[in-house]
Amino acid sequence: MTRPLLGAVLLSAACLVVGCAHAPAPVRAHPEVDALFADYDGPDRPGASVVVIHEGAVVLSRAYGLADLGARTPATPQSRFRLASLTKQFTAMAILLLVEEGRLRLEDRVVDVLPGFPPYLGEVRIQHLLQHTSGIWDYEDFVPATQVEQVKDRDVLGLLGRADRTYFPPGSAERYSNSAYAVLALVVEQVGGMPFARFLRERVFTPAAMEGAVAHEEGVSTVVGRAYGHAKGDAGGFVPRDQSPTSAVLGDGGVYASVLDLSAWDAALDTHALVSARAQRLAWTPASLPDGTSGHYGLGWFVDEDQGLTRLSHHGETCGFTNAIVKYPERRLTVVVLTNRAGGAPWTLAQSVADLWLGVRAGARAWPFESMPNAH
Repeated sequence: MTRPLLGAVLLSAACLVVGCAHAPAPVRAHPEVDALFADYDGPDRPGASVVVIHEGAVVLSRAYGLADLGARTPATPQSRFRLASLTKQFTAMAILLLVEEGRLRLEDRVVDVLPGFPPYLGEVRIQHLLQHTSGIWDYEDFVPATQVEQVKDRDVLGLLGRADRTYFPPGSAERYSNSAYAVLALVVEQVGGMPFARFLRERVFTPAAMEGAVAHEEGVSTVVGRAYGHAKGDAGGFVPRDQSPTSAVLGDGGVYASVLDLSAWDAALDTHALVSARAQRLAWTPASLPDGTSGHYGLGWFVDEDQGLTRLSHHGETCGFTNAIVKYPERRLTVVVLTNRAGGAPWTLAQSVADLWLGVRAGARAWPFESMPNAH
């Protein structure tokens, strides 16, 4: 069975579980897309995977280059990349599940929910964390460059304790914070009564038919079809660069998934297989700031307008991986690009692919994360 056909079969099975609008359409050749990914193709390059979902069907899935240079493993649509900050939409979904069950409220003070949360952050609410309006410091600011032992989500509380103030009063402004989503993972553990990785597997990935997705814990879980990260070397070419001292934090960036897993995720969102339509609309509504302006972030998603349409997006950058997702709910169009190399601009690639389906001229676009301090 060829790779594109296998991808279509896998997505067809996923759709039976989560209720896609209809079965995936046959995946056809698309030279315009192949041309966009020329820099990722070849026998000596870290790779990329791309998927296009239109009107409930996978209409294109492609992979280029290698998932692992050392093992000469080709990238495929089944290759599972570290999602980096694309993970945040799953952390937000876990919180929404607890909210819909009445076990948590968005307006709850975090200090009342999570033991050990620093007292100076007493006015930070769950919704502030979700929408990056908490003003809390990024834990990376307190991790020395010489650190060898990897930071875990629980360690973030101690790192936050080294500060004594926020960047701004909670709820008054917007500043991207990885700390916020590490703390949210701890809230899920506390309220959900199980480890965060298990909660995602049982409550999010399995119901969404994301069979291979995993919040990866070294020595605990395995990533089937794992892609490994790379970066450009000083002497040219590419070198392995898969882990950093912050790569073990789960809530802000620790999920591995393939573009086909994310196709199943997209179907689960559109069919409200996990939370109600009302909760999903809330996730796609940006923060309202006290000065009357609208922010750029909902619950796990950047939100803006493009071509007169609502555009949902996220980028992800971590050691050896750079990724993007862009979604136009009114057109039922989603594009995901995952790469296992540092650098590049997958968000531009994702937008260029989306433009092919939107029927608009490709061109430079402003992205909402470019307007938010500290976003990465």
